[in-house]
Amino acid sequence: MGFGKWIGGIVGFMASGPLGGLAGFAIGSLFDSATDLKQPQYTEEERTQYGQRNSFLFSMLVMASYIIRADGKIMHSEMEYVRNFLRVNFGEAAVAEGQQILMDLFEQRKRMELYDVNAFHRTIRECGAQIADNLQYGERLQLLDFLVKIAKSDGNICPAEVEALKEVALVMGLSLKELDSMLNLFGDSLEEAYRVLEIESSATDEEVRAAYRKLALKHHPDRVATLGEDIRKASEEKFQQINAAKERIYKARGMR
Repeated sequence: MGFGKWIGGIVGFMASGPLGGLAGFAIGSLFDSATDLKQPQYTEEERTQYGQRNSFLFSMLVMASYIIRADGKIMHSEMEYVRNFLRVNFGEAAVAEGQQILMDLFEQRKRMELYDVNAFHRTIRECGAQIADNLQYGERLQLLDFLVKIAKSDGNICPAEVEALKEVALVMGLSLKELDSMLNLFGDSLEEAYRVLEIESSATDEEVRAAYRKLALKHHPDRVATLGEDIRKASEEKFQQINAAKERIYKARGMR
């Protein structure tokens, strides 16, 4: 898929507000070159879905730029995770352009902080509020899941990254329990399984069942179906980890 088409789908809620400002800085004239979606073979529904998908993905890049720099370093492993993400979702042609957007965002942060050390920080908070107002709940959960995976991609998540993730989760209208659940998704202990289900180990069997039903409903892959099959598959992976955590708890308790 050509990057012009990828960028051409960034419309909708991103047209104004802080995300629009960052998109304009990072992308610039590429908007003007993306004309293929205007061709008559595309329906209005296809254009709308494409816009939703790419607004979601540009939001991910903006928030990723904040998480990656949370510890003051740009780790190769984190950048490589993003490159692989772009490669899988958009093809090889998108990798260099997506990386350039990230580098432009890093540079914009540096410039903003020359005059005000908290300027980019405030912009990220405003972006999070804009995302909370315009992305569906399940889409925001999937966005947070991607950010957690980026932070963990080097095999270690530092306190500064955890604090940045907490901030991003809250400004996007999500809870710290939901973040903690995702931070423990790939654990294999019983304690981590309870945290995935967002409950204490003292919960009753019925509370365990209710917690799983609630979690399964809000993380169901159908909630991100309009964002594309690749993102739906990523959601399915998350759903499988939730089921694995549930099975560990059920087995430990002798539940069926």
